[in-house]
Amino acid sequence: MNAGVNIMEIITNNYLALISAIFVGLAAGYLGSFMVLRRMALVGDALSHVALPGVALGLLFGFNPLLGALSALFIGVIGVWLIERRTSLSTESLVGLFFTVSLSIGLLITPEEELLEALFGDLTKVTTIDTLLAVALSILVIWLTGKISKGVVLSTLSEDLAKSNGIKSSKINFIFLILVAVIVALGIKVVGTLLMGALVVIPAITSKNMAKSLKSYVWGGAIAGLLSATIGIFLAASLSLPPGPIVVLVSAVLFVISLVF
Repeated sequence: MNAGVNIMEIITNNYLALISAIFVGLAAGYLGSFMVLRRMALVGDALSHVALPGVALGLLFGFNPLLGALSALFIGVIGVWLIERRTSLSTESLVGLFFTVSLSIGLLITPEEELLEALFGDLTKVTTIDTLLAVALSILVIWLTGKISKGVVLSTLSEDLAKSNGIKSSKINFIFLILVAVIVALGIKVVGTLLMGALVVIPAITSKNMAKSLKSYVWGGAIAGLLSATIGIFLAASLSLPPGPIVVLVSAVLFVISLVF
């Protein structure tokens, strides 16, 4: 009975955080599956650091850090896309450039007392607006990713194959990077800028160990992301610990379990 009461208390006291984490975990796992497929596993981690200056500005000037993160990420993604089109540099190398510059700026301007929140997230400050945005944008990310999934897969296999099927790889790459930016921004509240990369990578590789088809792999990643976020929030709330590291550790445990398969 006490356990049941505790669970209900956790749900009641953290219901906005829980709803946000469920949808962000689901979308991060789904999108992350395509990122791993495209060998872009580290891009999500690097992009999460690009958001830091935007988060810092939000904390400094009192507006929603999520809006700051989205703005910084959109600027970063557009910069990567434009430079990539005009040079022979890879997406990964350009993201690495923006990552290091943004991290340096973010660390310089983030208020010291707010640094832990920026790096590891703080679900206690999730508002109703944050939750509504998390739900709506997570659903949009899953839907749009599904719509461009054929183009993503074909351009990953072969640019010529994609072109022969009438797929514009440059356009697909840009949309995909925007979707990654959106999910990274949403996930910052859940696990923070420092750990967000894990939320898109670990569920995907967990699913890859067990999946028998592309469809089962993609949705398996989504379910693994959902479970990681949900169980992590419950454990963090019950143990009074920061949610970000706990969510990542739960995700890692699920990966170890998947090795059995």
